[in-house]
Amino acid sequence: MEIKVPYGHGWLTVDCPAQNLAGVVYPREVPPRDEQTIIREALMHPLEADLLPAFLADGTETLCIVNDATRPTPTPRILDYLAEHLERPIKFLVATGSHRPPTPAECRQIFGPWFKRFQKDIFIHDARETEAMVPLGTTTRATSLAINRLIVEAPKIMALSSVEPHYFAGYTGGRKSFFPGVAAYETIEQNHRLALQGEAAPLALAGNPVHEDLVEAMGHLTAKKIYSLQVVLDRDHHICAAFCGSLAESFAAAAQKAKEVFTVELNEQADIVVSVAQVPLDIDLYQAHKALEHGKRALKPGGILILVAPCSGGIGNDRFYQLLSRAAAPAEVSALITDAYHLGDHKAAKIAALAKEAQLWGVTDLDPTIMQKAFIKPCTDLQEAVEAAIAEQGPHAQCLFLMNAGMLVPMVNMNDESPS
Repeated sequence: MEIKVPYGHGWLTVDCPAQNLAGVVYPREVPPRDEQTIIREALMHPLEADLLPAFLADGTETLCIVNDATRPTPTPRILDYLAEHLERPIKFLVATGSHRPPTPAECRQIFGPWFKRFQKDIFIHDARETEAMVPLGTTTRATSLAINRLIVEAPKIMALSSVEPHYFAGYTGGRKSFFPGVAAYETIEQNHRLALQGEAAPLALAGNPVHEDLVEAMGHLTAKKIYSLQVVLDRDHHICAAFCGSLAESFAAAAQKAKEVFTVELNEQADIVVSVAQVPLDIDLYQAHKALEHGKRALKPGGILILVAPCSGGIGNDRFYQLLSRAAAPAEVSALITDAYHLGDHKAAKIAALAKEAQLWGVTDLDPTIMQKAFIKPCTDLQEAVEAAIAEQGPHAQCLFLMNAGMLVPMVNMNDESPS
């Protein structure tokens, strides 16, 4: 059975014996609909909010639009569908969280043909630029809140985001456009320390300490006029659903739809899971790790989990790697995480936990030494990796290919996890 596996902007092919193939799974297919119609219907039926023209009634006030640099949100197409509402003073604040700023070329990609028109009105969030942050208080979980000054000063704000499962916040989108999207580094770091708790998991909102802390953080912005447009993409990155209005209600509706699109039910776990990170989550090891987190849910204990991701951007935020490389074995990592939490420690803890439960292999463009220090066996060829995994797991081993694994969440004989 020849299988085409996405790798960056190209493909790898692998032959898997039919008797060993457990399946090739993707996000669910969604009947195609016209994107413009989807957006217009959402705008006609806002959730717990006025119609957008009423929200924008004063055309002299500057509208601050927050969009994401690290999600697959199709900003240019959304702006096409909102074109009639953009004839007013506008500033764009590109949410980067703690990630590096987009390059000029990446900015052009984020905004597409709209870049030329709004180039002078595009501002890139820098979480470490402390003088650009405004303190807002502290949550009950001791997260000190500070956010980009442009948000505090904006008369009106529009949040544009796509919603998909997230490996510790439950789902992307909604509140994440602000926290961590345009928050101070310390705020992000303190919120992310909650990812060390077991309740911080994909699809989980109720009881998830990361999500609940973000919701509480948004409570410090209740005086701001915020309009939300949340979209859900299908597996080909086409808009298949949209919800607008209040941030909380549009996010909740989008999360429910995202659960329908990005979960797949499996009858049983496999001996081998090939977990494929696709653009943009294949950019570096920090991001591609999300595919491992989802892939482990489909893997039998003691199985082999094969990450496929070029990681052209290298390691990414390297705090997690520094922590991993200090440990001689995965079991030692948790002891190295002290009370002085640093952003990235949660990533090291999760990779170490995975490495204790399963064998981690990786088909990437990273230096093999880097992979080994992260407790991932480097593989130069996917075909060879699959053949070696079958040989090790036995002639009847079952191999599952999990496409778009950074977003796709397999569910195997698990209780329903509703986004509530």
